Amino acid sequence: MPLADIRAFAEAFERIKRGYVDEVDDQTLLHGAIRGMLAELDPHSSYLDADQLSDLREATEGEFGGIGIEVGLEQGRPAVISPIDDTPAARAGLRPHDLILSIDGTSTDGMSLEEAVGKMRGEIGSPITLQIGREGESEPFTVELERASIRANSVTSRRLAGDIGYVRISQFQVRTGEDLRKAIQSLNDERPVEGLVLDLRNNPGGVLNAAVDVGSVFIPSGLVVYTEGRIEGSESRFEANGDPMAPELPIVVLINSGTASAAEIVAGALQDHHRAVIMGTDSFGKGSVQTVLPLDNGGALKLTTALYYTPDGRSIQAEGIVPDVEVAPARITSEAAQQLLREADLERHLENAAPRPEQAAPEGDQEGAQDDPAATDYQLHEATNLLKALKVVERGRQAREASAPAAANDE
Repeated sequence: MPLADIRAFAEAFERIKRGYVDEVDDQTLLHGAIRGMLAELDPHSSYLDADQLSDLREATEGEFGGIGIEVGLEQGRPAVISPIDDTPAARAGLRPHDLILSIDGTSTDGMSLEEAVGKMRGEIGSPITLQIGREGESEPFTVELERASIRANSVTSRRLAGDIGYVRISQFQVRTGEDLRKAIQSLNDERPVEGLVLDLRNNPGGVLNAAVDVGSVFIPSGLVVYTEGRIEGSESRFEANGDPMAPELPIVVLINSGTASAAEIVAGALQDHHRAVIMGTDSFGKGSVQTVLPLDNGGALKLTTALYYTPDGRSIQAEGIVPDVEVAPARITSEAAQQLLREADLERHLENAAPRPEQAAPEGDQEGAQDDPAATDYQLHEATNLLKALKVVERGRQAREASAPAAANDE
């Protein structure tokens, strides 16, 4: 230990204690010193006190004690965006746009969204009282709830026009791989999807093992990611688990500058295995692994201990994943086609001898056409166009293969 620096630290500590304008307790100064040490290392290493460690566990496990609502701000107060099905909030009849006027008697006027969420979360089974303001109701009313175990879903899915599946992963939690499999199965229950858009845009990452689980859904075998570091256990190799659900389904992965960490692991693995077309813009470039090291005081160090690498040995750190097809965000506007002269417009043109067949829309094109997010999301629009093109190429290949034996027999 450098004794001169230790003495300097002790001297600074004592002078702050005696001379700072306000009285400061020892714990505040010592915790601040630990935070300062970690802040000097890199942007992702940090000190977590007991409450912050609990919040981190909730975020990664995707389960916490609460009432089951997505919240936003309306009129300067927390408001219900939507209640989650089969939760205390849904059973109590809370509706979108309900204003939360008070929480356990504390007014929410001027309360931040983070503070409101913190007050509504708590021990499973504990009571909570909300005062609700609802449009159309002359007076606020009170709702008494009991907190329950709430599971945050990191995977959402829907069917798009043309029998194309859309799956978005918002972050990587412990059960994300399992939830992804359920989402794909649900999409296939009615009829199989013929292509899949995996949306990883603005996904900040999360649990490393969850990224491996997601990669294993699409990669039959082989390396998904490996890590290298100094401490014991930091050098690891993570292989696909050998249970792919969609090993041949055409996939387009959407990424952008908000795609980071575990999301980059998935994009890089699918790219290196030539399993998907990566589309969008360069990803964030967070290629470091943080290990949570518990401390005796109930807190923990979140310490960068390794760097991760794609199967082909690429380090993503400060470089990111470069998409195979670069598509920048843009607005979709419909431009009326210029009226040009066609053969059918010429006088005395020859009629087509064969009657024009009625062209029905391919199965599944009409479903999902209403309220299709691809109509306003240019990157998603381009992803679906690419999948449709791949379907055309695949059908042509199948037709050629089907006709080849007959041609051989004719000879």
